[in-house]
Amino acid sequence: MTSTIYTFSADDYAGNTQSLYQFKNKVLLIVNTASACGFTPQYQGLQALYDKYKDQGLEVLAFPCNQFRQQEKANSQEIKQFCDLNFNIRFPLFAKIAVNGPDAHPLYKYLKEQAPGLLGSRNIKWNFTKFLVARDGTVVDRYAPFTKPEAIEGDIKKLL
Repeated sequence: MTSTIYTFSADDYAGNTQSLYQFKNKVLLIVNTASACGFTPQYQGLQALYDKYKDQGLEVLAFPCNQFRQQEKANSQEIKQFCDLNFNIRFPLFAKIAVNGPDAHPLYKYLKEQAPGLLGSRNIKWNFTKFLVARDGTVVDRYAPFTKPEAIEGDIKKLL
């Protein structure tokens, strides 16, 4: 059987294993995040997209990561508190993961394989790299950290 996005699972911030199958037939925006990054204000844009399109089938999935200049030192519960306090996020927040290297989460290995970066690079370059996934589980595109969430809105609308 060929892997799809729905064959993966990940622990949420509270340590509960969540199957991505629960997001089948939804448009997904999957993002590696950090609380002390220059791109951290993008949480606000991610929440705005989620609020605007969740009823049409958009899900934003946030995966905190500490692999880039130690910009996510907190534990998962502290990350959730930070996000709630500063950005009032209501989309799913997962436990902190690795996105590169031998300990990279299997989901991120798959995402990088399906949508390589610039010049075919498989590595994630920084926090707030975004992957857009269609309702059928196909990885449609990868966006650089500097691409603001609102700049992806048109691509999301096409998939909804």
